[in-house]
Amino acid sequence: MSKAYTVMAPTCPSRVVLHRIGARWTVFVITALADGPMRFSELKAHIQGITPKVLTETLRALHHDGLLERTDLGGQPPHVEYALTDLGRSLLEPLAAVREWAETHVPDVQAANARHSS
Repeated sequence: MSKAYTVMAPTCPSRVVLHRIGARWTVFVITALADGPMRFSELKAHIQGITPKVLTETLRALHHDGLLERTDLGGQPPHVEYALTDLGRSLLEPLAAVREWAETHVPDVQAANARHSS
């Protein structure tokens, strides 16, 4: 029997999961890894505007939550690759829908902001 979760309940663990998905850089990292594994430097170059510190923190959190895997390829300096797990891949479709909504509704949101700034 599965446990029922409701994000609206203040102590529900689903809030932690939703917080991770809604974290500022999660969408960018998950989306960047959609086409396959990437090294840290590749991710940093691909996700414009993210600092190394924040990228490191985001990768650690996503790894901890089972959304991505970290593979140490050895070498000197160390070479590490990040890839989505099956759980992480399951986020691609819902995140793509949110991304499409955001890109489609930019003019609407900008117009609302302009109305409220006047």
